Amino acid sequence: MAKRISRIAPWSAGRLFAVIYFFFSLLFVIPMALIWTYAPIPAASKPPFGPGILVLFPFIYAGAGLLFVALACAIYNLAAKFVGGLEVSVVDVPDA
Repeated sequence: MAKRISRIAPWSAGRLFAVIYFFFSLLFVIPMALIWTYAPIPAASKPPFGPGILVLFPFIYAGAGLLFVALACAIYNLAAKFVGGLEVSVVDVPDA
């Protein structure tokens, strides 16, 4: 059975992906924090900002995800008006 996605709520999708991006960013921040703390890197090679930026990184990444996913959904909605949206196939699954 074919269904068509004609509209995606931008802020709803943006909020959802902001949370997802926040947790995905932790996959990068935790190893970076460990490297920053324990790797023998000369002081001259370290970045000019402190390790505190690592605390802000998940929030910056989530905010960017919120804005850019919402923008992408708004652009999709505009494009879907002209071409009819994204067609997907769905099947009924029996209860387990």
